[in-house]
Amino acid sequence: MAEVTETENKSVAERLDAVMLNVARGRVVLGLAAFAAPKLTVKAMGLGGQADPGRDYVTRMFAAREIALGAGYLLSRGPARRTWARFGLLVDGLDTLNGLRTRRGLPLWVSAGATAIAGGTAALGAAKVARDLVE
Repeated sequence: MAEVTETENKSVAERLDAVMLNVARGRVVLGLAAFAAPKLTVKAMGLGGQADPGRDYVTRMFAAREIALGAGYLLSRGPARRTWARFGLLVDGLDTLNGLRTRRGLPLWVSAGATAIAGGTAALGAAKVARDLVE
């Protein structure tokens, strides 16, 4: 019976690793899109579509962060990858908190969507970090 549990645990770990790789790929894709087209990215997020150089600058800063987190995770292995997972958890946790704090200033669908995405990604990151700690 111990073999079944160990096999099941390995399967869960492998699935979690596959999900985290997809999260990292998604970060890179989102980051590249936001960097290349910040106005379109912000408009798609429901935050306006008018020209705003300051907002575009901040959007590109967000983009750079996402590219770095995704690429760091994808290009690392072993203990280094565990560190990148922790960085991602920190950022996603702060993004979730920020989404909750700014709720009143944004349309509900924007706030709820962004917070749900950040919270979901933070939950996946927390599962990965916890899994890494027990291995």
